[in-house]
Amino acid sequence: MAKKIMVVDDDRDIVDYLVTLFKDSGYDTCSAHDGDEALKLLEAEKPDLVTLDLEMPKEWGPRFYRKMTQMPAFKETPVIVISGLSGIHLAIKKAVATINKPFDPAQVLQIVKDTIG
Repeated sequence: MAKKIMVVDDDRDIVDYLVTLFKDSGYDTCSAHDGDEALKLLEAEKPDLVTLDLEMPKEWGPRFYRKMTQMPAFKETPVIVISGLSGIHLAIKKAVATINKPFDPAQVLQIVKDTIG
């Protein structure tokens, strides 16, 4: 069974790009455009990894992450932060990686492969 990646970003172009990148690499995907939608989707989809933008409507990335990790089923789910904000490495210290936009798709895929196979 393919591993599932949830893409969380308010920029629909980035969501579409990452979803295509992951699907083309053999992963299942799901996506959300804000933190509220992502929290609902977490329980329905149970992703193996989450890519997370920091600046989104309705729920800021670090607040979403805190809520996610308070849920026992997702406490250990790896997160890759992908954001255009400066200082992103400080926002979620337990993220497996922090990547600045614009990003190198090969780098993102390598981090995913190293993290979940």
